[in-house]
Amino acid sequence: VQLQASGGGLVQAGGSLRLSCLGSGRNFNNYAMGWFRQAPGKEREFVALIGWSGRTTYYADSAKGRFTISRDNAENAVYLHMNSLKPEDTAVYYCVADRNTLPSQYEFWGRGTQVTVSS
Repeated sequence: VQLQASGGGLVQAGGSLRLSCLGSGRNFNNYAMGWFRQAPGKEREFVALIGWSGRTTYYADSAKGRFTISRDNAENAVYLHMNSLKPEDTAVYYCVADRNTLPSQYEFWGRGTQVTVSS
């Protein structure tokens, strides 16, 4: 079972990126899926989560109004559209999945993808 994140890169402040996370080895259609990030020297933090149906979304305050999470259950995938990026968004972004919404611990974690925002 694997969650594979991609789409990270280097972007200037104010730019946009779309992160993708594809699940394999399991059908994640009944799982909540989301994103965490970890910046150098900082703790891992929640970014966004989407319920299994796609109708419910949750965002960290830092992401509200700039990031949009979406999913495609036919593709077993979740996406994070990031706009108006800031240098403080620089981090490794991780995809997560769990049977429960907003659990204290997530069952599945993917390898991260690096996002670097230059000023």
